[in-house]
Amino acid sequence: MKKITLPFCAFLLLVGCDVLEKEPLPTISPETFFANADDAESSLTAAYDALQATGYYGQDMNVVGEMPSDNCTSTNGDVAAMEQFIWTPQTSQVNNIFRDVYRGINRANAVLAYVPAIDMPEERKNQILGEAHFLRALHYFNLVKLYGAVPLRLEPTGSGDGNSVSMERASAEQVYAQVVADLTQAEAMTAADFGSQVANRTRVIKTTVNALQARVYLTLRQWNDAATAANKVISSGLYQLAATPGELYPPDNNIESIFEVQFSGNEDGGFILPDLLLPSPPATYSFPKFNIPTNELIEQYADTVNDARWRFTQETNAGRSHVSYVSSASSNANDNGYFVYKWNGSPNGFNSADNYYVLRLADVMLMYAEASNEAAGPSQAALDQLNAVRERADLPALTLTDLPSQEAFRDEVDRQRRLELAFEGERWFDLIRYARHETADGVDHAVTALDLIEAQTGTANADYLLFPIPQTEVNNNALLEQNPGY
Repeated sequence: MKKITLPFCAFLLLVGCDVLEKEPLPTISPETFFANADDAESSLTAAYDALQATGYYGQDMNVVGEMPSDNCTSTNGDVAAMEQFIWTPQTSQVNNIFRDVYRGINRANAVLAYVPAIDMPEERKNQILGEAHFLRALHYFNLVKLYGAVPLRLEPTGSGDGNSVSMERASAEQVYAQVVADLTQAEAMTAADFGSQVANRTRVIKTTVNALQARVYLTLRQWNDAATAANKVISSGLYQLAATPGELYPPDNNIESIFEVQFSGNEDGGFILPDLLLPSPPATYSFPKFNIPTNELIEQYADTVNDARWRFTQETNAGRSHVSYVSSASSNANDNGYFVYKWNGSPNGFNSADNYYVLRLADVMLMYAEASNEAAGPSQAALDQLNAVRERADLPALTLTDLPSQEAFRDEVDRQRRLELAFEGERWFDLIRYARHETADGVDHAVTALDLIEAQTGTANADYLLFPIPQTEVNNNALLEQNPGY
């Protein structure tokens, strides 16, 4: 993940990569590449590396997770479609994510197809396969959340291989079933802990799998399963809440971190998102930024006096730091106002070495609290997890008397999820979950995705709960049908 080796580059040629203009070398084939344990490790490194793509966690997954929500706004035309719900099958983020996630799937599929035949220690081989199952599950989970039914490709394809281009969409239920199956395999095969190597903290282990299981089951409203999976993480003893919110940023495999996308700056092309979010300085240059915190969030919703995630901490070269955001007073309109401050290392000329959270303990604690409450109403066990997150933010602990009903408890969990995870790419997906929860079970959430869609467009159009299938994919695959409304 941090370093690119010659076998790694050979693997990219093997599975195909559109950024390479040359044809794959004729001497590279699955039979010749997957020869030994080093090749297995290189193929897994390539599978992890797919997460870094600009069309994936390198930029666009965060944009689509925040810009349609009530957390963010922007005057930048590159993200305007996300905020205004005017995306189309030609919108860049719609196309980029679909393309780059399937590239990741292809790399994971190659590991799962070819590593089993390699003569190497079985324990490590099984761990590699388990990690690849996790990655494929993560990819398909992201696809099904964004696009609904998608083609379910479970075998690798090489560059220029047209045999599987035309494939119909599997139903959302079938895709979720595959996600659950891959995570079940991953849980059985991955390592139980980090082991003696510090680098292993960047890899998937059983509790990483459990954390993603909790998120998947929460999305499916399988509350008991979600609570069980989350509790495996919480009770493992492998993670702790960081002592203060400020210690979480920028992400760097800290004690709270469960899974991050790793970036190394100049070594691997780096992480461009910080330069797209921060004012200049410290950003490389000035332009209208992505994901600007909304006035509603900063001035009405967050407690910027008492909450340690949102109150003033220090002056920085970016302005006044409030941990989650920075307030900049600049004569340049592009650099004046509120900006996301969770990736506050050096932007390094669009090559930041900051990492990106996919899963962390506070998120899992709140998932447990939500799932437990939805399954059986407020309980002390659920409240303990909710209070742990509140108290780390220097907010007072609540009692069951304070949250006497399922609805009151739900509202507080929803509130803490927004405040704790703001700008980390989860808000829009939470709001979609809430909309589907209301529709399916007749409950109430304070705000849902449909509320924001109606506020922007005048109609609570459920078609916007999904992206369209990219038009290029529809043009190239005669079996693909477009999503309703597009």
